[in-house]
Amino acid sequence: MAKLKVYNMKKEEVGTISLNEMVFDADYNEALIHQVVVAIHNNGRQGTKSTLTRSEVNASKKKIYRQKGTGGARHDEKSAPQFDGGGVVFAPKPRDFSQKINKKMRDIAFSSALSQKIRQNEVVILDDITFADNKTKSASEFLKNFGLNKRTLIVTDGKNEGVIKSTNNIQNVSCVDAMLLNVAEIVENTFLVFSKDAIKKLEEAYV
Repeated sequence: MAKLKVYNMKKEEVGTISLNEMVFDADYNEALIHQVVVAIHNNGRQGTKSTLTRSEVNASKKKIYRQKGTGGARHDEKSAPQFDGGGVVFAPKPRDFSQKINKKMRDIAFSSALSQKIRQNEVVILDDITFADNKTKSASEFLKNFGLNKRTLIVTDGKNEGVIKSTNNIQNVSCVDAMLLNVAEIVENTFLVFSKDAIKKLEEAYV
């Protein structure tokens, strides 16, 4: 099993943690990760936008002027797409964007993305994640101390209101429950910060 250092909030090494190879040492599969991320985003789309086509516009169907002799272009009714208030060509209609990704594919992509983050040294593991008085200042000092100067995702064991409150006003920093972590969040954030308990939760869920 691979081992990573465990730190406290002051960046002091306090021990190590053994990581399960099934979850944290998977081969990198970029194509599958991309497929799963696209599916996650598509499944989040509402697909409710709708505009009127030419036949659906409530306007007179009378020809606006005679066909010949005016010196102007030939036109039909006012609901034609070239007129203000007319219908839309190939108008978007409500549709279902959802994509089915089976559990095995999703789990492999998850492990693959997480393992790649570890190989790139973009994972920090803490013995516990708590910010003094749940203040934004404390969270900012922590990020600066660890050099987390790009998009950072803090993964906790369960919903941690204190961490959410501390990081809520910091740009490019977010917090998520380990059980809600998905592949898109892993690849779209540069750094991942885990508590030891969050790591254990993931191993229990994916082994």
